[in-house]
Amino acid sequence: MFDGLIPLLNGLISLPWWGYVLVALTFTHLTIVSVTIYLHRHQAHRALDLHPLLSHFFRFWLWLTTGMITREWVAIHRKHHAKVETPDDPHSPQQVGIKKVLWDGISLYRAESRNTETLEKYGHGTPQDWAERRLYVPHTGKGVALMLLVNLALFGPLGLTIWAVQMAWIPFFAAGVINGLGHYWGYRNYEVADASTNIVPWGILIGGEELHNNHHTFASSAKFSSKWWELDIAWWYIRALETVGLTKVNKIPPELAYDTAKQHIDVDTVKAVVANRFQVMAHFAREVMHHVHREELKTADRADKETLTLLKRAKHLMVREAALLDAASRAHLHTALGRFQRLHTVYTMKQELQAIWQRSAATHEHLLHALQEWCREAEATGIQALREFALKLRTYSLAQRAP
Repeated sequence: MFDGLIPLLNGLISLPWWGYVLVALTFTHLTIVSVTIYLHRHQAHRALDLHPLLSHFFRFWLWLTTGMITREWVAIHRKHHAKVETPDDPHSPQQVGIKKVLWDGISLYRAESRNTETLEKYGHGTPQDWAERRLYVPHTGKGVALMLLVNLALFGPLGLTIWAVQMAWIPFFAAGVINGLGHYWGYRNYEVADASTNIVPWGILIGGEELHNNHHTFASSAKFSSKWWELDIAWWYIRALETVGLTKVNKIPPELAYDTAKQHIDVDTVKAVVANRFQVMAHFAREVMHHVHREELKTADRADKETLTLLKRAKHLMVREAALLDAASRAHLHTALGRFQRLHTVYTMKQELQAIWQRSAATHEHLLHALQEWCREAEATGIQALREFALKLRTYSLAQRAP
């Protein structure tokens, strides 16, 4: 009598063990893609436009798998950018500690989602249609309950395990790993004023969100990868969807161009340097600061362990954004720069170069004179790496780069 019920109890779909693993990974991957493409790049930063059908699919899938409300997520994320690493940042490990954000980041998200001031100030432009007002917002819990029933119907008892993985995926990887480790540990392509890092150069599990330092540098860009070896898998999806008319990219990072025929700095050079200032400083760190540091290390007394330790640590501190250095690091850097004159010179030239584009009220003419003077000073130092960089700087030009 119960024989006919056994297949139903086991689910409508029977798979080998690896099949269930594949289903769980597929479901969770679709969720992270929905977060990074729809919530993050489309809604929060307007880096791309989505076809209404695709946009609503992502919304529906997130309702099933996370119960998150678009307006809340967008508002919290925008506030994070506006108040990054300050006491008002909703989830900064620099403020509340890495342990709290990594393992309990979801509670920080929930607490901020109840802040009506945050929602009103940062949640503008998000969907307010019938589905949002009548279904997604008032019935957030019913979506995840429906997902559970679907999983149980399809896969039987193992559907509960798949559902549990789905429910834990975003709270851990997004609220924990990205918001936590993404501001605590990893490598940095660009020295921005916040503590953002790239966790790994490739991340199928996180859909490109692991390139967090790149994102904070170019927040309005639809593309997160900067180096050729960095994998932003969501960017691949965006480009694929664009070919069939489902997405339209609005902005990507600027690109430096080189005009080797240019012998003098002009207004075009100034515009290129200001627009690409983060890339310029990354080049300066690699081509000047690291080069001079290697030369100092080669000539240092190998028997003087204290000096070697001082010098080796100075390499990282010289490049690091000054505002992010603690008192001990600043003291260490001050000691190193006082002992190694060439390091002091290139560090001073770095600060002077940064100061040029920080003159927000300056005209192009004033910036032009400032950049010309900087190049003259760089060449006058007698440091070959600085001279070569100044010569290269003259060739910078604005690239006409379509999204």
